[in-house]
Amino acid sequence: MAKYKLGEICEIVSGSTPKTNIDAYWDGNIKWITPAEITDDTYIINDSSRKITELGKRKTGLSSFPEGTVILSSRAPIGKVAIAGCEMCCNQGFKNLICSEKINNKYLYWFLKGNTNFLNSLGRGATFKEISKKIVSNIVINVPDKKEQIKVVEILEKLSCIVNLHKKELDKLNELIKARFIEMFGDPLDKKRANVKFTDCVMFNPKKSEVSNDMDINVSFVPMECIGVDGSFSIKETGKVLDYYKGYTYFRDGDVLLAKITPCFENGKVAIAEGCTNGIGFGTTEFHVLRPIASVSKAEWIKALLNNDNVHKYAILNMTGSAGQKRIQASFFEKLKLYLPSIDEQMKFSYFVNQVDKSKASVQKSLDKTQLLFDSLMQEYFG
Repeated sequence: MAKYKLGEICEIVSGSTPKTNIDAYWDGNIKWITPAEITDDTYIINDSSRKITELGKRKTGLSSFPEGTVILSSRAPIGKVAIAGCEMCCNQGFKNLICSEKINNKYLYWFLKGNTNFLNSLGRGATFKEISKKIVSNIVINVPDKKEQIKVVEILEKLSCIVNLHKKELDKLNELIKARFIEMFGDPLDKKRANVKFTDCVMFNPKKSEVSNDMDINVSFVPMECIGVDGSFSIKETGKVLDYYKGYTYFRDGDVLLAKITPCFENGKVAIAEGCTNGIGFGTTEFHVLRPIASVSKAEWIKALLNNDNVHKYAILNMTGSAGQKRIQASFFEKLKLYLPSIDEQMKFSYFVNQVDKSKASVQKSLDKTQLLFDSLMQEYFG
């Protein structure tokens, strides 16, 4: 199989930003993109949030790139990739690749998509990492004949489509739980119905002294990355209580963990602990731990309450601290008044959630299987 440097088979172009204080450069009809507009799921990009004028383009010395160009972010962050669905311009955060006849643009897209970690390893700079035009030009890629490239693209596109469909299924199931919560309980912050303080519904941040006599027991460790924005919970490692007693947050299976810092709280990181070694876990100090009180609250209700849009927005408004270090304080929950449904109503809701969770587990299993196949093929095709 032939190998080429990207600079041998692509023209590499970048961009820049017209002066933002000159109104005549902005709000025109020329599409101008930034890395922030490309997500992990972006494939073909057809529009931009901001537009520039012909004057702004000319005065800045910008050149547009054609439809089909492979767009690669080269800083803040490195490795976002998409394909231009039309002619457009970009800011200085890109090194874009206009493909020659030797390489299919979608084949190049998947090559770059599968090598994000490698691209980041090439970054240079003290303040923030960036990959230069020279660095991108020297990246070597395997280039089979065009028929084989197209075959690879077709396979990866189909698998990617299946992966995305499974992810959308999971999103819909999570939305179903949120909708059922509203259907059963209404707005939990409705002042006319508020009948308790939140801290009357839970044991808030239980004391780790509960396990002070069990220093040699094996327990689980759960850092922030083990809590997913989809409400998932996983365990990183196992150790002794003694390993984590000082400096970490204590919890047990069945407790609800809530991220309390920016940006994890805004992203909705909340999960129910389950499957911990000996039923005991320790995690980052940036969790609040909310333990259900028997005959008062259920973990599924607590989790859904914290995921409720009105409660979440209200909590965000009450975060304290600087812009980069905001957090939700315990005092917010101590003052929070809400509607507490009966334990029987909560049990019905918990049953519903558990049934939906079974469906989610089935979808997740299919997703994991497809993702594994996709990843193995990416490794086979691109190394």
